[in-house]
Amino acid sequence: MQTLPFGSWPTPITSEQVVRTAARLGEVAVAPDGVWWAEARAAEGGRTVLVHRSPDGTTADLLPAPWNARTRVHEYGGGSWTVADGGVLFTDFADQRLYRVTPGAAPEAITPEPELASGVRFADLSVIPGGAVLCVRETHTAAGDAADVVHEVVTVAPDGEQTVLVSGPDFVSDPRLGPDGSLCWLQWQHPDMPWDAAELVVRSPDGAQTVVAGGRSGTRPESVVQPSWAADGSLLFLADRTDTWSLFRWRGAEPELVLDPGSDMAGPQWVFGASRYAELPDGRLVVAYGRDGADRLAVLEPGGPRELETRYASFAQLRADGTAVVCVAGGPTTKPVVARVDVDSGEVTELRPAPQDVDPAWFSRPRHVTFPSTTIGGTSQAHALVYPPTNPETTGPDGELPPLVVVVHGGPTAAASPVLTLGVQYWTSRGFAVADVDYRGSTGYGRVYRDALQGSWGIADLDDVAAVVAYLSSADAPAELRVDPARAVIRGGSAGGYTTLAALTFRPGVFAAGASHYGVADLAALAADTHSFESRYLDGLIAPWPSGEAVYTQRSPLHHVEALDTPLAVFQGDEDRIVPPEQAEVMVAALRAKGVPHAYLLFPGEQHGFRKAENIRASLDGELSFYAQVLGFGLPASEGIEPIEVVRA
Repeated sequence: MQTLPFGSWPTPITSEQVVRTAARLGEVAVAPDGVWWAEARAAEGGRTVLVHRSPDGTTADLLPAPWNARTRVHEYGGGSWTVADGGVLFTDFADQRLYRVTPGAAPEAITPEPELASGVRFADLSVIPGGAVLCVRETHTAAGDAADVVHEVVTVAPDGEQTVLVSGPDFVSDPRLGPDGSLCWLQWQHPDMPWDAAELVVRSPDGAQTVVAGGRSGTRPESVVQPSWAADGSLLFLADRTDTWSLFRWRGAEPELVLDPGSDMAGPQWVFGASRYAELPDGRLVVAYGRDGADRLAVLEPGGPRELETRYASFAQLRADGTAVVCVAGGPTTKPVVARVDVDSGEVTELRPAPQDVDPAWFSRPRHVTFPSTTIGGTSQAHALVYPPTNPETTGPDGELPPLVVVVHGGPTAAASPVLTLGVQYWTSRGFAVADVDYRGSTGYGRVYRDALQGSWGIADLDDVAAVVAYLSSADAPAELRVDPARAVIRGGSAGGYTTLAALTFRPGVFAAGASHYGVADLAALAADTHSFESRYLDGLIAPWPSGEAVYTQRSPLHHVEALDTPLAVFQGDEDRIVPPEQAEVMVAALRAKGVPHAYLLFPGEQHGFRKAENIRASLDGELSFYAQVLGFGLPASEGIEPIEVVRA
């Protein structure tokens, strides 16, 4: 073991390693001809490729470049493809039209070119009897006003003819056709988000409509997600009426509670097509739910849920396959894979393994911690996944504690994940501790915890990121997790970028530096100019807009730069529609005028969330270089990281 300053440890987990095999696994489908899944590949500019695995185990890409199976409905997408007749129906990112493609053939357009480029978009696709596609259609106008965007449930016939089935609600999702021809869907109205109050509606073949659950008609708001028809004609869904998103079944009367595991079974519906449970052919249900910061996979049996032993800690996209489920799974020592888990034998087959070209000895394992914070919304504690510095060849100087990177997830309605991410190990293997914080408002801990951020964004989250630094630097923390509070830094993207900027502005002295990736600097600008899905999101998190404009000004870092004296790095895409680059540039100009040390990288062609490998590398290495210059440690010469320019005046 060699002894080197924390932050400067040599590591094989470089930015090149982070992006070399980086692929975001999306939806999964099980069909008679095998298993299909989607991969968004950083090495191909973030292009989403569809992959087919035949029963004999061979795999092949279906879509050659430049085809990109990605929808822009709600801007976050999901549900952009479905399997049909040995081929696939998909939405192409370039023009948002629907296409049909079979192996070995070129895609053929089903829907016409819209008058407005990419103005008619499709998502949440499924094929119904007769070959039509049942889906959500999002229609934009030339004016570009978020209030004018129309969301409907439609069918698209093989010849392209479109028939509207549901119109009127501000938003719709999850259209599903039942065995008897009944149609179900979710709907919600501004200013609610789907995790606030989404209704589950059923329309019978005779046209009668029933609100099964959800919405704001009861004594408290209720969110319903992921409805699915069972083989016996009953309707399964997840609802948070017990505080946590739990599993219910509807047979035409009052919904019956099937399972409440005491923690959320679902996550927030940012994208279409999520599935946290599946019905096997014999009627048994396989479910995923969280506990202590990690997922469990279980099969429901007469005696209750039987948890399956696997090495994974996260499960998504559950699809039935005989006595097994096919899903996207990952764990502390494995990146996401497409796995087949047999619920009877326990046998696990990785259909799409993750390349493992780093010795697991380099990986830091997360510890789930709960720590005290301020009292807001009936809660007075928060949670985090904490990763201690880990390097099998290097240790820090005796008597020193490591620096801390506080990671703030986006959303802010989202959650930290225990799945191996080389982007986290990039820091821990260099001698940093990492705290991935589930601040109040995060999902996984029930409705009360999620709602604690209502009206308190920019307050509760700031209290929690400050509290995790205080906790991890105190005697109350486990000795192996303790950190140096004088060298704590904070980083986040999107909503996490806002918390980063706000923490540096409104909690001076807590952090030594920070990095904002496409973060929100001006809440009023975001409320006044963003896309339809999130155009009223801040009404709940901050205050109704525009009547609450004073609150927006009070909590926006941009209007309080006189209090910002902490070094800051800013990374931004120039095509970001959700957080336009103007926000980053106004913040950078204010930093320059005040003389606060800062760095700024603007990436051409990037949208909300960096997808191109070269930009992911530049932002990661640039952030490390920024901290090295601010905290005063050196970088391994072998990596050849070019120092980012730090402007000091």
